[in-house]
Amino acid sequence: MKTCTILGTEIAVTTMEETVRYIEEHMEELRGKYICVSNVHTTVTAYEDESYRKVQNGAAFALPDGKPLSLYSKKHGFPEAERVTGPDLMGELFARDNGLTHYFYGGSEATIGTLREKLPKEYPHLKIAGMVSPPYRPLTKEEDAAQVEAMNASGADIIWIGLGAPKQERYMFEHQGLTQGVMVGVGAGFDYYAGTIRRAPMWMQKLSLEWLYRLMQDPKRLFKRYFVTNFKFLRLTLGRGKKSRGEKKS
Repeated sequence: MKTCTILGTEIAVTTMEETVRYIEEHMEELRGKYICVSNVHTTVTAYEDESYRKVQNGAAFALPDGKPLSLYSKKHGFPEAERVTGPDLMGELFARDNGLTHYFYGGSEATIGTLREKLPKEYPHLKIAGMVSPPYRPLTKEEDAAQVEAMNASGADIIWIGLGAPKQERYMFEHQGLTQGVMVGVGAGFDYYAGTIRRAPMWMQKLSLEWLYRLMQDPKRLFKRYFVTNFKFLRLTLGRGKKSRGEKKS
């Protein structure tokens, strides 16, 4: 999969259709690996933190969840680049009768309970292998091993990780090779489908203002994440005129 280097992070140049098809056709190759769903916040964090940049670049691929990332790719030699959001990717894979099974790891007990009730009704073909809301505290080695064993015993193909960034990416990096399914970090994706967080209207998404909509819902927690890092991203990327091309290692 082609990538565009953005502040040191290799962001996939793809479309939703290509991404879904790639996951379906390369499931056996993806087992034990992980997929990052990247945005401005994670990209700036990776730029400033070498260890987290290693996590992002260690993924099978990092999808451009944030529209500024796909726009950057378009302006730097990849006109075909499109945005691929985590929640939309979930919906696309939920709706397809492709035989893949899904495991959900993350979110609160209330969120998981709502997902357990709502998803089978909205997606009749969806095969749910398991749903777990882990403790917010760090797990012991024994507890962590038991969680991985449960994931593998479920036979899940796709393991959705909803722990929030950067925790979920570090979790996936540390557990690569241990799971028998492919891990996909989707941040607030669980909450969107449970209805505990509302997505921005489509016009705001198209104008790259989804971050503002979320900021208005939770300004105290998200001010630094969105307002500060968004302006930092603009400052860091303005004037970078060189095209960044490359191919992701298999």
